[in-house]
Amino acid sequence: MPWLLIAVLSYLIGSIPSGYLFARAKGIDIRQKGSGNIGAANASRVMGKQWGYLVFICDFLKGFLAAELGFLIANFFHENLGLGSVIAGTMAVVGHDYPVWLGFRGGKGIATLAGTVLAVFAPLVCILFGVVWLVVFLISRYTSLASIAGVVSLPITSALIVPHSRSDFPLLVGFSGFMAVLALWRHRSNIIRLLNGTENRFGRK
Repeated sequence: MPWLLIAVLSYLIGSIPSGYLFARAKGIDIRQKGSGNIGAANASRVMGKQWGYLVFICDFLKGFLAAELGFLIANFFHENLGLGSVIAGTMAVVGHDYPVWLGFRGGKGIATLAGTVLAVFAPLVCILFGVVWLVVFLISRYTSLASIAGVVSLPITSALIVPHSRSDFPLLVGFSGFMAVLALWRHRSNIIRLLNGTENRFGRK
C-alpha cells in the first residue's frame, strides 16, 4: 500500500506541467513553439531566459519534493526509506516526461531528475552531475548534449562513489542507470540532430 501511494502521489507531482502553465498564462501554447518541449530549455527559447530559469526551478522542485515525500511516507509506514525515495523520484520523472494532463507528451526530465539526485544521493554525486552538465554546456552550448553527458555520468559516478558496503548500493546504481536510459530515450531526436549537425545551440531561436 505505501509503495502505491508513493508512486501515485509522486507521479501527480511530477506531471504538473509548469512550463506549459507559465506559457499559457502568457497566451502561448509552448507545444507549438520552438522545439515543442515543455521544459526549461524551450521555455527559455520561447519566453526568455528568466522564464526558463523559473521553469527549471519548478521542475527541479518537483523531483526534490517528491523524493522527500517518498522518504516521509516510507518512514511513516516503517518501510525502506531509500526505496521510498527512489520510487518517488522515478515516478516524478516519469510524470514529467509523460504527464496525463497533456496526453502523456511532456518534457525530458533533466531538471526533475536533478532535484531527485539532490534528495537521494550523496553531495559529491550531485556536484559531479552538475559539473559534468556545466562543463559540456559551456564547451558546446548544447543543452541537450550537456543533459546527455550528465545522465550518462550519473550511474558511473554513483557506482564509484556510493560505498559498495551500503545495503542500498544496488538500488541507487540501478536507479541511476534506469534514469540514464530513460533520459537517452527522451533525447533520441536530439541525438539524431546532434549527429546531423542540425541541433540548435543555446541562445539561438
